[in-house]
Amino acid sequence: MNDGHDNHEKIYDNLFEAIYEIVKRVPCGRVSTYGQIASLVGISDARKVGYAMNSLERDDGVPWHRVINSKGMISLRDPFMAEVQRQMLGSEGIEFEGDSVDLSAYLWDPQE
Repeated sequence: MNDGHDNHEKIYDNLFEAIYEIVKRVPCGRVSTYGQIASLVGISDARKVGYAMNSLERDDGVPWHRVINSKGMISLRDPFMAEVQRQMLGSEGIEFEGDSVDLSAYLWDPQE
């Protein structure tokens, strides 16, 4: 008997794959937001982008560190990983003003 659980997993797998493909397009030296990625994938819930980023393996080739929140801030709860993300962005030339990135300077334009 199928309770629909398998279908939900397939939907999330497909959604997460679509999210990963968009994130892979964010170039070095640019950031995107959870909301921007959600919009480009065609969903309204930016949290699903966060869930997708959280489920990544370390060496899967998706530049997860380039996705930040709409205030230009890192949203990771783990302080160690938040610092890793900050350092990775810094190594790509992205500068922080306090705890945030100037989105007007670093936000990725998908039309570029």
